[in-house]
Amino acid sequence: KRRLLEKKRMERFEFVVQPEQAGERIDRFLAAQTGLSRSALQQLMEQGGVLYAGKSAAKNQKIQPGITICVEVPDAQPLDAVPQNIPVDIVYEDEHLLVVNKPKGMVVHPAPGNPDGTLVNALLYHCAGRLSSIGGVVRPGIVHRIDKDTSGLLVVAKDDVTHTGLSEQMAVHSINRVYQTVVYGGFAQDEGFVEAPIGRHKTDRKKMAVTEQNSKYAYTAYHVLGRYQGFSHLECRLKTGRTHQIRVHMASIGHPVAGDPVYGPKNVIKSLQGQCLHAKPLGFVHPITGQYLEFDSELPEYFTRFLRSLGKEQEEWNR
Repeated sequence: KRRLLEKKRMERFEFVVQPEQAGERIDRFLAAQTGLSRSALQQLMEQGGVLYAGKSAAKNQKIQPGITICVEVPDAQPLDAVPQNIPVDIVYEDEHLLVVNKPKGMVVHPAPGNPDGTLVNALLYHCAGRLSSIGGVVRPGIVHRIDKDTSGLLVVAKDDVTHTGLSEQMAVHSINRVYQTVVYGGFAQDEGFVEAPIGRHKTDRKKMAVTEQNSKYAYTAYHVLGRYQGFSHLECRLKTGRTHQIRVHMASIGHPVAGDPVYGPKNVIKSLQGQCLHAKPLGFVHPITGQYLEFDSELPEYFTRFLRSLGKEQEEWNR
C-alpha cells in the first residue's frame, strides 16, 4: 500500500510491506515502488531519508510483512531554462499565445538528461522571455505537452491569464485535440473507442498502463483512415489527456503504435526512430478574445514516407 502524504519541499511516501513481499531487499523493493534507481535510494538511506519501522534503514535491510517504510525524496532543484536561438515552426501567434508545430525528436521542456535544446529554450528566445509564469522556471508558457518522439501542434501561453483560461479548457476536455497514427493490425469496424483508466505501471514506474489502481479515467475514440497489410492508419480524438494515452490505449487492445519502443513489439521499426504519432488538428477558444480558433498541420515527412512504404507493400501483396 502506498500513500502520498505531503508535497511541500519534498515528496514523502509511506509503504506497508505485504506478506508476498517478505524477505526482499529494501532497495530493490523501493525501486519497484518509486521508480528511483537503487543507487539513488541507497544514497537517500545514507542521508537518513528512508525509515524502516521508524528507524533509519540499512541498504541491505530485508523487509518483513506489516512493517511501515517511509521515504522522503527531496524535490529536484529547478532547471533555469535559458533562451536559445533554435528554429521553431510557429503556426499562429498574437500578443497572448502562440501555436507551435513541434518536430519529432524535440523535447518540450528542460529535464534531467535534457537541460537545453528544448522547445522552451527556443520559445524563450523567440518571445524574448515573455511567457506565462504558471509553469515555473522549467515550463514557462507550457499548457500541455507531447512526447519527444511525437510531432505536431501545441498551444503556448504568453501570460498567466491566457494560461489559466487554456488550462480550464483542458480540465473540462473542451479543447479539440486530434492525432493521426499508424498502428499494428487491422480493424473490422471503421470506428471505435477505448475507455479504460490509466495509471503507473505496477512494476515499471517509467511506464503507464491500463489499471484500476491509482489511475485516472481515460477515453480515446478512433477512426480508420486507411488499411494496409499488417497496419492501420488511424485518427484518434482525445476526451482526456493522460500521459502516453494513445500509446497505452492502442497497445491495450492489441494495436500498438508503429515504432513505439516502449509499448510496441521488441523488434521496432528503426526507420521511424520512435512512435508514428502526430498531433493535428488543434482547436480551442481564445481565452482573451472568446473566438474559437482551429489549426492544422501537414503530416511530417517521416509519417508520409512510412505510409508510402506501406502502400507499396500493399500493392505488391494485391498482385
